[in-house]
Amino acid sequence: MHWCDVILRRMCLPPVNEGIDRRWPSIEFMSGPCSQRFLLDGLRMAKNFISFAKAHFLKDKLFAAFGSRNYRLYFFGQSLSLIGTWMQRTAVYWLVYEISDSALILGITVFCAQFPSFLFSMLGGVVSDRYNRFRVLLSTQVASLVQALLLAVLVYHGEYALWHLLFLTGALGFINAFDVPARQSMVYDMVVKKDLPNAIALNSSMVNVARLVGPALSGVVLASFGAEICFLSNAFSFMAVIVSLLLMRLPPFIPRERRSTIATELKEGFHYLRITPEISKVMLMLAGVSLFSLPFITLLPVYAREIFDGDASTFGWLNSFVGLGAVSGALFLASMRPGTNLKKVLFRSTILFAIGLLALSYMTSFPVASVFITLAGFGMMAQTTLSNTLIQTTVAPSMRGRVISYYAMAFFGMQPVGSLLVGTSADAIGAPLTILIQGIATLLIAVASFPFLRRDILLKRQRTKLRQVEQQVIENA
Repeated sequence: MHWCDVILRRMCLPPVNEGIDRRWPSIEFMSGPCSQRFLLDGLRMAKNFISFAKAHFLKDKLFAAFGSRNYRLYFFGQSLSLIGTWMQRTAVYWLVYEISDSALILGITVFCAQFPSFLFSMLGGVVSDRYNRFRVLLSTQVASLVQALLLAVLVYHGEYALWHLLFLTGALGFINAFDVPARQSMVYDMVVKKDLPNAIALNSSMVNVARLVGPALSGVVLASFGAEICFLSNAFSFMAVIVSLLLMRLPPFIPRERRSTIATELKEGFHYLRITPEISKVMLMLAGVSLFSLPFITLLPVYAREIFDGDASTFGWLNSFVGLGAVSGALFLASMRPGTNLKKVLFRSTILFAIGLLALSYMTSFPVASVFITLAGFGMMAQTTLSNTLIQTTVAPSMRGRVISYYAMAFFGMQPVGSLLVGTSADAIGAPLTILIQGIATLLIAVASFPFLRRDILLKRQRTKLRQVEQQVIENA
């Protein structure tokens, strides 16, 4: 029985008919106190809205993954948490630039944030495949909350140095090495396979809405209250994820007996990539983009202060324009029809990313630059999300955690190295020329990947090898 009908029955009123009832309550049921009539009207409208949402909103292809209760909980919890994450990230980078006044130190900060994920993501993938992903994810969220609280306390008391920020940033990178494989793999368990591309696109929308809102909020909070409030907000935001995880109805975890060691499973994952070009070549393209293209974000504080003569708010707005483009790209991907040639869209998105960087490089007008940085954000988000979608829809379930760990290595592992390169280059030749070179590199990556992106099927011999490896992994599990 619907919860509205339960309340109506307790009030000795007739239950609301199932479905969408567009009629206003009839006059014979309007007797009694005014409060009772208003409650009845409100309950009827609430049930009508819920029925309408289930019949139309959740079944629409743009929000198909919301049909899963677990995914809805995951989505809304992560949405709040990611806004806090972007507030903290923006505050850390701004503090570091204020202390050091160096693009190179900014690059080192990004390196500390992401290189631990590169080092330990393979281990994180094995942990995701071997153990209860729910418990792994819950543990990483608690650890991230503690890290944010430590940052808030240090900055509030004013007794911090550059190495404190770098150390705690590196600690979060280590936590993410275990968080990302478990979180990405759990999405597959929350939705049916046909809704997986939609779920991944909605995830990207969620990440990039946070990228739009978080830095803008952080800029205001930094200017008005200080960095410690950004860190404290992030700490509280992790509570949303923890609560959403505890409210999920997940099937009980059944541990499987493992005959192989962790080293053997890592070797199996690498061998799987070698004989699966549909995954490995997409991952190679992603690694190139992560190394040469994505680190342009490292130079945004330089553009905010040196090119546009701004402050922390300007830096926040630049990040938000990147987020605006990324949100637009995510909504575009979520609305694509099933059967769309994802490789063709991936190629075009990479070209668009390159055009945005090339146009941004020597732009000195903030309003015009905001247009090109939004374009770059669109291409960047579409490129990385489509890479994730192609990998997740191709990988065998028994290999999912390990392959996602390699994805995390390509995505997060190359960015810190690229950030060091970009920071060193910007110190030597300036930020505009560095971003121009990044745009050219992105264009070359797209051209080099074009022959592969034209092929849509595996060779027969590769298919046979793939089936043999998958069978071998199932037997060893």
